[in-house]
Amino acid sequence: MHNTYSDALDALLRDLCQPATVRAIEQGADTAPLWQALLESGFADCLLPESADGAGLSLSDVAPVLYVLGRHAMPLPLAQTLFARALLHAHGVQTPAEPIALASFDDESPATLVADARHAGWFLVQTGTRCVLLPASSAGAEPTGAHADLTVRLPRPDARAEQAFALPAGTLRTIGACLHAAQMAGALSQVMDMTLQYANDRLQFGRAIGKFQAIQHQISEMAEHVAASRLAAQIACEGSGSTPDPVRAAIGKLRASDAVTPVAAIAHAVHGAIGITEEFDLQLYTRRLHAWRVADGSERWWSRALGELVCAEPSRGAVELVRDWCETAA
Repeated sequence: MHNTYSDALDALLRDLCQPATVRAIEQGADTAPLWQALLESGFADCLLPESADGAGLSLSDVAPVLYVLGRHAMPLPLAQTLFARALLHAHGVQTPAEPIALASFDDESPATLVADARHAGWFLVQTGTRCVLLPASSAGAEPTGAHADLTVRLPRPDARAEQAFALPAGTLRTIGACLHAAQMAGALSQVMDMTLQYANDRLQFGRAIGKFQAIQHQISEMAEHVAASRLAAQIACEGSGSTPDPVRAAIGKLRASDAVTPVAAIAHAVHGAIGITEEFDLQLYTRRLHAWRVADGSERWWSRALGELVCAEPSRGAVELVRDWCETAA
């Protein structure tokens, strides 16, 4: 899952977004140097048309970019920002230079969780068909209280907020599901690489623990989930435009979220005691995976959404519907 753009971003983040940088930002370090470098690289504008000084990429083009962000445990909402900037440009709203996080509200919910938004300068919020751009300074976002968590709890915005425009209901949730599916696929892949490396390096009873059948069985199960999540992300990001298809996004987010719990559990089991320490890099990825798993709807939420779609077409079987949903991506 790579292309020219993702390879360039990967090379950039190897220098700018090392684990030490991620830890420092989680602990409150200045994010301006990293964000300025990302802005100057042009990745925040990769979904903008070329006429607006963007790269003019499609959703399927940007999928490997999102995948790379997951592999590097990006601590800033770059993935959300590039979609937000494209939406704001399309609706004639002036685009701020700071990071933008995406937030969706259900009909009755007084607050919502927004992943990777602790260092966001703005929130693009959707309630029903109404979308507003809010500065973080007046949005009232609060930390969750979890250790080093970049997720925030955002209260429902005032109905009188300015800079409102209309979007089809569920648009931001669908976008969030798509981008988090791709980021989870990247992070899951990184977790598996770390687990394989550790299993080959760690010796027990004179042998690498990766030689033991029990460990091999666990890693093979992990590999199945990682491969499935990568395919799910490709399905979610299939399309020539910049807005994901709701059904494909649902399939991608459901399968990627479903892979998080078993993959994270196996990774920590194989690593043993060292795997749960703050100093070891594994927790940078597994913490994010659990945050992204529930962002914009967990696997349970999207299972229900897909089930309702199936029930809405009683004349067709579930197998035929899934085949049609996945036909293009396959």
